[in-house]
Amino acid sequence: MIRIAIDAMGGDFGPGPIVQGVVDALKEKKFTPVLVGHQEEIHALLPKHLKDKIEIVQSTDVIDMSDSATDALKRKESSIYKAVELVKSKDCEAVVSAGHSGATMSLATVRIGRIKGVLRPPLATFMPTKTGKRVLVMDVGANVDCDAENLYQFGIMGGAYAKQLLKVDNPSVGLLSNGEEDSKGNDITKQAFKKLKEYKDFTGNVEGNEVFSGNIDVVICDGFIGNILLKTSEGVASMMGSFIKKSAKKSPLSLAGALMMKKVFNSLKKETDYAEYGGAPLIGLKGCAIISHGKSNAKAIKNAIFQAIRYVESGVNEEIEKNISHLNEK
Repeated sequence: MIRIAIDAMGGDFGPGPIVQGVVDALKEKKFTPVLVGHQEEIHALLPKHLKDKIEIVQSTDVIDMSDSATDALKRKESSIYKAVELVKSKDCEAVVSAGHSGATMSLATVRIGRIKGVLRPPLATFMPTKTGKRVLVMDVGANVDCDAENLYQFGIMGGAYAKQLLKVDNPSVGLLSNGEEDSKGNDITKQAFKKLKEYKDFTGNVEGNEVFSGNIDVVICDGFIGNILLKTSEGVASMMGSFIKKSAKKSPLSLAGALMMKKVFNSLKKETDYAEYGGAPLIGLKGCAIISHGKSNAKAIKNAIFQAIRYVESGVNEEIEKNISHLNEK
């Protein structure tokens, strides 16, 4: 049975929603959760009938959002350090944390380690498209400075993820740029374009508006641009919701129109809600790490756990290792 290490202390709201997310997940799937954190606090939140199905690992320290990510490497009693160590030691197959994302990424990369040949593990997330399917965007924050080889590898890893987890036989992989033409981009993306031309699933440059078209399965970029794309998209979705609410207050006719659009925007809200997919996988590790939003509720934690289980079951790491090793042979 798959064992998932869960940082029970990392979220903004303490262990309450995290433990509830674990409880909800156990109602739908069979797995062994290993909760890491203050044992007494966690134990008090567990239903009696599940106490023998959930393991607890005691930790006495918690990495706060204000702490430096590099400090996490020294704080071996923290909940996230111990959770990551469970994956490093092979006691668990995956780790889920809604805590300090920088600390989680640093610890996962250093302690769990990278798949042989992977230079930098990218952070990936799903974004909605007008066709209803989701596009995988990577990197969205793990590596703000990338070279052409990094972007090339992101493309290879993104394609492997789409094949193994999204079940897309021939995923289309695009490089985010300021134009579709081969000549567009900065020096790094132009170099990456030349490398990616060797990759059979590469479809060329993708402009920002094309990200949401549904025509591309994977969009690759450095973590600086990807994070801006992600946060800007979240801001636009929030702004649209605010416009609808303000418009509804202006007149009875506007209210009627707003009510008619309510179902549409509820659907949009669901598509852009991080709780629906749970978290972002850090791809390219010798294991699995899912990084959830600090404000994750029980639903988000449940879905992050489900994502971790799918990741482990998919064989994506084996696919990445095979593809990366082929690159190194050239």
